[in-house]
Amino acid sequence: MATMPLPRRPGLPPGLARMIHTSSHARLLTRRSSSTLLRTALLARYSSSSSSSSSQTNNTRRTRSTYTSPWQAKQISIIQSKIDVNSTEYMENKRNMDGLVQQVTKLHERAALGGSDKAREKHVGRGKMLARDRVTALVDPGQPFLELSALAGYDMYPGEDVAAGGIVTGIASVEGVMCMIVANDSTVKGGTYYPVTVKKHLRAQEIAQQNRLPCVYMVDSGGANLPHQADVFPDRDHFGRIFYNQARMSSMGIPQLSLVMGPCTAGGAYVPSMSDESIIVQEQGHIFLAGPPLVKAATGEVVSAEDLGGGKLHSEISGVTDYLAVDDAHAIILARRCVSNLNYSKDSSAVQTATWEEPMYDVEELGGVVGTNLKTQIDVHEVIARIVDGSQFSEFKPTYGSTLVTGFASIYGHQVGIIANNGILFSESSLKGAHFIQLCASRGIPLVFLQNISGFMVGQDAEKGGIAKNGAKLVTAVACAEVPKFTVVFGSSAGAGNYGMCGRAYSPRFLWTWPTAKTSVMGPEQLSSVMEAVGKTVDPRLKERIELESEATFSSARLWDDGIIPPSHTRRALGMGLQAAMCGSAEKKETRWGVFRM
Repeated sequence: MATMPLPRRPGLPPGLARMIHTSSHARLLTRRSSSTLLRTALLARYSSSSSSSSSQTNNTRRTRSTYTSPWQAKQISIIQSKIDVNSTEYMENKRNMDGLVQQVTKLHERAALGGSDKAREKHVGRGKMLARDRVTALVDPGQPFLELSALAGYDMYPGEDVAAGGIVTGIASVEGVMCMIVANDSTVKGGTYYPVTVKKHLRAQEIAQQNRLPCVYMVDSGGANLPHQADVFPDRDHFGRIFYNQARMSSMGIPQLSLVMGPCTAGGAYVPSMSDESIIVQEQGHIFLAGPPLVKAATGEVVSAEDLGGGKLHSEISGVTDYLAVDDAHAIILARRCVSNLNYSKDSSAVQTATWEEPMYDVEELGGVVGTNLKTQIDVHEVIARIVDGSQFSEFKPTYGSTLVTGFASIYGHQVGIIANNGILFSESSLKGAHFIQLCASRGIPLVFLQNISGFMVGQDAEKGGIAKNGAKLVTAVACAEVPKFTVVFGSSAGAGNYGMCGRAYSPRFLWTWPTAKTSVMGPEQLSSVMEAVGKTVDPRLKERIELESEATFSSARLWDDGIIPPSHTRRALGMGLQAAMCGSAEKKETRWGVFRM
């Protein structure tokens, strides 16, 4: 039988080519075996070359014996998974995680419905599209919509169901431009603004400003919710901040577009009035500082809503709006045309490779890898291997401060620096993290934080070793680095570890949690120990409250994150976040460091 010729890679020594060919698992070589293979082949080649060319001078260049293939560099970067997907432990972890994900999915499905059946029927009966249907029609066909904080307001107002906080927000592509979409849901309490509605609207604007995303407001709101007026109206980060942000973003060249698809009453009238371009739906959209009942009470004038602030009046007489639409669908078409005329950058080729590889390991395995028991130590390399392109991870300082894993990778072609917890933070791991953040900031590389942290090391030895000042270096580096930062909490997020790993207070561009995430100053067990140490009896109800308040649903309801995502969606969520942050309109800033206490 004829033998197949050995494949040859350009420039590879024949011996090395043969060794690679005969390895049935060449793509899965371990770091040690692949580097040993290369070294052995090169030494053998060098030895034979030396004996046959002893008459040559030492300056002769041996081009073949000193060649190192880029292919080999990739091989030594591939994470070798130790997970057995057929093991009992994996199957139990997966079963537990799937059950928890299913619970959260049901909450998302309920929130997506919006208001009551009666409210939705009434809304549709008026010829209006539901909020999420409007968003779907606006987004480019086939493109995803990354909804933010879908569980906002969950179980926050006793006796009231404020689904998704009464407003839908998220990022998506419109005419090829990544946009922030904000859509009032008038089936939820008439689209009025509860405190959580204001907070969610402001968070959407914060994301838009940080990432320079055009804002598209789909307005259908009754204004401030009057019973909650003290928590909605007067303070800095209340209702008025929405219009302040619109003015500021417009001044920065970040487009503001409005579609008036329902009432815009009182302060709400400023949303379209302060937009760069505004569209109104005739006989459906209304803009006025005071509605007909208040006008009658104040002046005695009797006037209809259409005559007071309807589409024809504002498009033909007052000039408050720029385009008159016949219905919701027409308004959305006009909005897409407005976006196409923004002359806004769509190019991300400068920061994204044209092609990339999917991870070698199935992202669906993440649930079985991590499970739901946060007391079990997880090798975070297994998580990274299922998120990054080709499962390739160039680890930085792998043997120093090993409880913090740092290194370079890419996600959907975007280069990133990854900082992930593999245990408690010690002085060495804190210094390593600060060093790595400085590297990424100097190179303009976005940072991805994978949080599962119970805090910094405590005790006399730790204090003597300078844990306070070394932990402060990490916190300072996180705060000052002027590159996009993204955080995923897949386990615990406790104490100062939350700060050192870019928690909400450190303004990551996006922060997502898994259903397993728990956020608190300390766990109930630690709380009990502290209370007993100071001579106080622990109230069981306090422990229960701490346990409840640390849950992911409690956090997400209050917008301590930008949404709970299933583990299998982590890669996609990070990919869309990176696309939003690194598109052609992104603003680059120079990092200036605070004082590092040495």
